[in-house]
Amino acid sequence: MNNKLDLALLIPCHNEEMTIEKVVSDFKVTLPNLMIYVYDNASTDETIKAAKLAGALVFKEPNKGKGNVIRRMFADIEADIFIMVDGDATYDASIVSSMIDELVNNNLDIVIATRKASDSNAYRSGHVLGNKAITRAVSFIFNGGFTDMLSGYRVMSRRFVKSFPIVSSGFEIETEMAIHILQLGIPYKEIETKYDARPVGSESKLNTWADGMKILKMIILLFKEQKPFQLFGIFFLLLLLLSFVLSIPLMLTFIDTGLVPRLPTAILIIGITILAFVSLSAGIILDSVSRAKLENKRLHYINLQSIHNKLGK
Repeated sequence: MNNKLDLALLIPCHNEEMTIEKVVSDFKVTLPNLMIYVYDNASTDETIKAAKLAGALVFKEPNKGKGNVIRRMFADIEADIFIMVDGDATYDASIVSSMIDELVNNNLDIVIATRKASDSNAYRSGHVLGNKAITRAVSFIFNGGFTDMLSGYRVMSRRFVKSFPIVSSGFEIETEMAIHILQLGIPYKEIETKYDARPVGSESKLNTWADGMKILKMIILLFKEQKPFQLFGIFFLLLLLLSFVLSIPLMLTFIDTGLVPRLPTAILIIGITILAFVSLSAGIILDSVSRAKLENKRLHYINLQSIHNKLGK
């Protein structure tokens, strides 16, 4: 690892009194010169006290939600390499050096630690199925290849962190991050790591169904923002198909009798057809807007200094 690079560990926390000291201590052992920042997110326990005793720099983000905390951290902190990890002591601190070396040596912008459960209690079955379903949905829609998109342990370059416009407020932040990576073609890699169970008495903040629905909503929103032509094109085809199906009896009747007896149905078909072409037009216009936004995001990303520029390579 190169000593020219400034390293920062970012730990978003909400009620992690039982585990935060271990997380900070484990990373201190692995990287003694690491700057460690804990951002407390409206905790009601002694998380802040425990983090300070462990030697971390502690700040507060009162707006509850993981996305809100990460947005604040990314804006506040300056470093060459950012390490982000959950404060629940489930991730392996010992592999962080390997992740950093992977990032630097291959000029990547993000390395994600994919989780491999160390025992059957580490990873709830509902979370496993939900993670796989969401990861595959994003990979299919946005042409990606993630295996564990929702991992809370990742190493990132400054170029990535400072070019990422976060809009989500909660656990859907990882989904937004993944789509940002795929949209801009940002170089990334996944590295497998063991994933331990939470200590007894420590509870996960993730609600399988409620947060799963928020993540699904985020996928749909970002699909609309990033690929509007495809989305509105689907609406166009569905509406056009519906109007065609409804028109078949009318056309057959007209061929037989030369009359159009069901005038309300004919008006409905005309209305649906107009809506179909309005949807197509909206898709074309929004696609042009989306391309302009993507170009601006890409320009901002490439204008930021890469790690290799900092090292003089």
